[in-house]
Amino acid sequence: MIYFTADTHFCHSGIIGSCKRPFDNADEMNRSLIDNWNSLVTDRDEIYILGDFLHKGNGRDANNILSKLKGRKYLIVGNHEKYLADPEFKPEAFEWINYYYVFKHEGVKIVLFHYPMLFWDGSHHGSIHLYGHVHNSGIKRPEYGEKLRLLGPRAVNVGVDVNGFYPVSVEAIFEKAMNNEQ
Repeated sequence: MIYFTADTHFCHSGIIGSCKRPFDNADEMNRSLIDNWNSLVTDRDEIYILGDFLHKGNGRDANNILSKLKGRKYLIVGNHEKYLADPEFKPEAFEWINYYYVFKHEGVKIVLFHYPMLFWDGSHHGSIHLYGHVHNSGIKRPEYGEKLRLLGPRAVNVGVDVNGFYPVSVEAIFEKAMNNEQ
């Protein structure tokens, strides 16, 4: 199975208030995100993290959290990946680290990038764009929500704030992209 997620912001207590996350502190949030992740993802699964995995933590924090998470992990770099520069961070926890990635699943091109794009590779030919970065902007900032709707149904926010704090399966992505198209 293939899963996607973004904007977990492990170790970042400030994200709780700014995104109205239902946690009392960063430790509770970290535990919940880890439990939710591991309730779906197995060690045989692939999971693509579309940026902002950890914020306000260091390389040791990233290593510790990554060691608790199931699956083969791939990172698309976001704007809060400062832990990558920490000499104590072990990058081998990820299968690879990229800024942008395109692959095909069941004949459909899937474009991964941390930021939402108005146009992406194959956007007019049935490809799907997965992104993060914007958290729950459509709720907190309605004008951003209006702008995000311009992306169309084949652009899907895989961030935890709009997905119940769980990763999203490729099947759910296909369902969202196809059902929203009408």
